[in-house]
Amino acid sequence: MKTDETGKTNRRSFVKQSSLIAGGLIAAPLISNAGYFNSVDDAIKVALVGCGGRGTGAAMQALLSKQNVKLVAMADAFRDRLDDCYKALTSEDNEEGNVKAKVIVPEANRFVGFDGYKKAIALADVVILTTPPGFRPIHFAEAITQGKHVFMEKPVATDPAGIKKVLETAEIAKQKKLNVVVGLQRHYQNSYRELYKRVKDGMIGEITSGQGWWNNDGVWVNPRKDGQTEMEYQMRNWYYFNWLCGDHINEQHIHNIDVMNWFKGAYPVKAQGMGGRQVRTGKEFGEIYDHHFVEYTYADGTVLNSQCRHQKGTYAKVDEMIVGTKGVVFCNDARITSKSNTLYQYDKAQENNPYQSEHDELFAAIAKGEYKFADADNGAKATMTAVMGRMATYSGQVIEFDKALNSGLSIMPKQFAWDAKPPTLPDANGFYAIATPGVTKYII
Repeated sequence: MKTDETGKTNRRSFVKQSSLIAGGLIAAPLISNAGYFNSVDDAIKVALVGCGGRGTGAAMQALLSKQNVKLVAMADAFRDRLDDCYKALTSEDNEEGNVKAKVIVPEANRFVGFDGYKKAIALADVVILTTPPGFRPIHFAEAITQGKHVFMEKPVATDPAGIKKVLETAEIAKQKKLNVVVGLQRHYQNSYRELYKRVKDGMIGEITSGQGWWNNDGVWVNPRKDGQTEMEYQMRNWYYFNWLCGDHINEQHIHNIDVMNWFKGAYPVKAQGMGGRQVRTGKEFGEIYDHHFVEYTYADGTVLNSQCRHQKGTYAKVDEMIVGTKGVVFCNDARITSKSNTLYQYDKAQENNPYQSEHDELFAAIAKGEYKFADADNGAKATMTAVMGRMATYSGQVIEFDKALNSGLSIMPKQFAWDAKPPTLPDANGFYAIATPGVTKYII
């Protein structure tokens, strides 16, 4: 018998810092036999699924790419979010640029509710998936079933079952030669790419350890309003519920974890750690922790010490450091040193906006009819690394990557409807059950 996560049985700007589809090759990608993009008016049609802040930013970046891109459909669970996004994208005062002429979304192409994503996806060549991450496996599967290229934000799931589904869908995307980019944007950042090249060329020798930090004050809270069902409240306050967000170790700290995996060229085989709720203890913070510290171990014994914290007034740091036998990489500084001697320093004047670059590169490939991007596999395994860390801190157990991934553990609702019950419910005083190390267990 498996247990749930409580132990019960049952960017916008860089500078601002449920079974898997059974069908195989159902729809061919929208690429002509000549190898060039083939659409009725030669425009690459985009559907946006998830119209919050990140969705608005991603749509803007897609429209600002050099290709002939048009936004033709939008979908969100909430009408007000969709309307706010549409207003932002059609404003003539956008600091990023004026893309109003590229937003062609009549009322008939604006879909609201839990099922609107299917209709939006059907109208497009490329789909941008930016809902809360709990929905990502479902929406990704639908997009690939319909034969669409995909940009999807990280993380790509919130539980092992969802991650497994994304991995299976990724294989179908590869068979169909559908480009998939995941918003782990450091892979598209010039300084990280240059650091990675030098690590691969042996500048720091063999990697022996790493450290990752995502420590800051935290994010927004949306208070409960009169008349909301529990499902609507949790959807509005999605960051604080694991089925939607996966905790901040998954939603934010995944970036730092992913960098270590990327430079190492591997994924940890196990994790153990500690965490809790020391400062963010109110009912408005749902069920997630405010701090995690995880020790990840790779197959060769390399260790990543990973920490993330949401506590106001504390030391803030978002960065990665990678230690090798011959040198050390300081990622934010874009520097490699050996015994205090600088081996390499990237010129920050040459830095790009990776949020824009990931869209520029994706749409350039699509316009040329090229199959270049298959990010979903790494996105899923990076997500699994973060989820494994959460499982370790919640339980106090050693969690093994493969066992957790293949456990089938799901924390998603059985039904998506405004009157349906989410997986976790408040008690009579409005508080949610919190995972307790030593009590919360995972039978995997």
